[in-house]
Amino acid sequence: MSNTTTTTAVALPNRDAMSGSNKSQPVWSLESNGSLTPPLNEKCDRVSRQDGICCKELKDEDDRTLIDPDVIRDIIIGLSDGLTVPFALTAGLSGLGTSRLVVVGGLAELIAGAISMGIGGFLASQAERDHYLFLRRHTYSRVMRSCIGEMEREVYAVLGPVGVDEPASQAVANCLRKAEDESGFDGSTPAPADEEKPSRGMKSEHGLTPFLLKFGEGLEEIPTRRLYISAFTIGMGYLCGGIIPLLPYFFISKAIDALKISCIITGIVLLIFGTVKARITGAARNFWGYIWGAVSTMAVGGFAAAAAYGLVVAVESSSIS
Repeated sequence: MSNTTTTTAVALPNRDAMSGSNKSQPVWSLESNGSLTPPLNEKCDRVSRQDGICCKELKDEDDRTLIDPDVIRDIIIGLSDGLTVPFALTAGLSGLGTSRLVVVGGLAELIAGAISMGIGGFLASQAERDHYLFLRRHTYSRVMRSCIGEMEREVYAVLGPVGVDEPASQAVANCLRKAEDESGFDGSTPAPADEEKPSRGMKSEHGLTPFLLKFGEGLEEIPTRRLYISAFTIGMGYLCGGIIPLLPYFFISKAIDALKISCIITGIVLLIFGTVKARITGAARNFWGYIWGAVSTMAVGGFAAAAAYGLVVAVESSSIS
């Protein structure tokens, strides 16, 4: 009697399916009870769906593409300051009577403000990056000194609140330990000091160190180009926003008349800016969301400009009396 072994037959794609024919590609069924486990990139069960559409092809009701929030933040900072500060300055200078003086003073403030805002954005991003690098060195040193049990507890402290159980957290901790790409967990090599940067290892995308920083502390490494992008975005945003209140003064010689046109133009731009901001940030979910974004932005900018203008008028009236 010969022993026979029963195996599960799995259909392989034929030549026509592998070629560029119109026949549908073979699909691994998620309900298959065979002994073989399909790879992740083949786990598509579109054939069992009534519509025959892959879940990756389904679109949400709101399929807008949002812009990088860091870039949006810098644009908002630059444009908001550019629309309010130069407008308040030109509104105060309008009491002097001539538009020429308003244009000279406004351009001086605009250039100086754009440079100052750009440098401020660069220094702020640089300080944020230095803070991350310090915490990365400190966390890496602590990971090298700690035993695997302590690392499992820290990983579970991060994953536990989101529903991951202890066995899965331990498996993740061991996997990240192997991916750290540096010896020292077993105590065979001395752990680096907190301020000492190791010669290798501590990669920003692998291991326990980036995991604890990203998911435990909510920090990610800031690339060097981000410093220059932030400086350029804030500076240009301030420059583009600040030139708008000055435009009427180039064409109207009487400052008071130019101020009225400047108020109308600045208010319209603030409304448009608030609407666009609500769109690209995803804050607006319906029509009233766009209305709120536009009105709130104009209200904030108008209040700041009105406060500055009222202060200038109060100072001038008190000096005259």
